[in-house]
Amino acid sequence: MGILWTIIIGFIAGVVAKFIMPGSNEPSGFILTTILGIVGAFVASYLGQALGWYAPGEGAGLIGAIVGAIIVLFVWGLIAGRRRV
Repeated sequence: MGILWTIIIGFIAGVVAKFIMPGSNEPSGFILTTILGIVGAFVASYLGQALGWYAPGEGAGLIGAIVGAIIVLFVWGLIAGRRRV
């Protein structure tokens, strides 16, 4: 159930992160934004467990997933910006 919950939270976090951090280099498709949000939720869960904020097997909450999604969107913007130049 933990992975399913992380995917659902990541979906919501991806949409919220897109509203918080819009930009021309960011993914414009709904599906890609959602996937990056899910990846951000997994990143937040992994980093939170590594830092001791979450117990093993516990996923990130909504705020942590949004922060993870913003980090992933930022990295995506850096990579996409280099390819367009």
